[in-house]
Amino acid sequence: MRKAANIYWLGVKELRSFLHDYVLLALVVYAFSLAVIMQARSNSQELHNASIAIVDEDQSELSRRIAHAFLPPLFQPPKLIAERDVDGLMNKGRYTFVIDIPPNFQRDVLGGRRPGLQIDVDATAMVQAGLGSGYAQQIVSAEIADFLSRSEGTPLSTVNLDVRVAFNPNITTAWFTSVMGIINNVTMLAIILSGAAIVREREHGTMDHLLVMPLTPFEIAMSKVWANGLVITVAVGLALYLVVRLMLGVAIAGSIPLFMVGVVIYLFFATAVGIFLGTIARSMPQLGLLFMLVYLPMNMLSGSNTPLESMPPWLATAMQASPSTHFVSFAQSILYRGAGIDVVWPEFLAVALIGGLFFGLAILRFRSVAAQAA
Repeated sequence: MRKAANIYWLGVKELRSFLHDYVLLALVVYAFSLAVIMQARSNSQELHNASIAIVDEDQSELSRRIAHAFLPPLFQPPKLIAERDVDGLMNKGRYTFVIDIPPNFQRDVLGGRRPGLQIDVDATAMVQAGLGSGYAQQIVSAEIADFLSRSEGTPLSTVNLDVRVAFNPNITTAWFTSVMGIINNVTMLAIILSGAAIVREREHGTMDHLLVMPLTPFEIAMSKVWANGLVITVAVGLALYLVVRLMLGVAIAGSIPLFMVGVVIYLFFATAVGIFLGTIARSMPQLGLLFMLVYLPMNMLSGSNTPLESMPPWLATAMQASPSTHFVSFAQSILYRGAGIDVVWPEFLAVALIGGLFFGLAILRFRSVAAQAA
């Protein structure tokens, strides 16, 4: 009970220190509010409101049907332009797509001569250019097939392709980037806050005061873990309810309380990394450099940015030893696909085992550093 009381009151002291450190406080508020909103709304990867123009050299019913088939919200209403103006307007960036319908296009289609139709694409924005050209081909092909079926009685394909998009029916980037932004920030802030707590004690000279008190290194480290973990847990819960659900309108399919349980388990690993780095760094700038060396690879290879399947097999296998990979996996399963504890418990167990092992190593490292300082 005495150890528990020491850990509790040391954690309260840590919370008071955090609330008076306005830089770290502002970082937490920004990371789970404005940063998430900006990442969700400024990093759009889907096609939306693309500018398009039509060069109609055929002036036929089919060419007019093709022109009227490009509709919002994917495309802006098409503008009719002359063929001689295509290069100049695209060089000025006025249009991302220009569809050039050649003369006698309808006659050649009805005659079965398979005429060519040109789609000029400004590929400055690569993702939108690739998506838009694919949509344009589908729209043109669909209009030609429908026109032939009505005019010549040509039957449509006997196979009906029914595409159903699960978990993100509108394929909206914000649904993915907002939640992944929160997940990445959990790792970032857990490392920074716990590491900064150790470095701050050193810089202020209070670490020596703690070591001469009837306290063990374990009690000191655990107080920083629960205090900083509590700050991040509260921030994550508020961000999911207020920012992701309310402000961004993202539909969360699964149980947020179940996800928060996973966050608490993962924080033992992430805060342990911060404590470990805090025992190595002698100042805040050194902590920042060490943080970048650890966080950036762990974040980029965790599966939050690109799937593990797209990585080399040996690298994907090696990343299974990182709790951040399992954290991203069960977070996506719970929040996107509505998975329950019966599905994600292996990921919870992997995070707990690997995180507990590293947490023990971090405590041993902190204990040895504290012994040397004493």
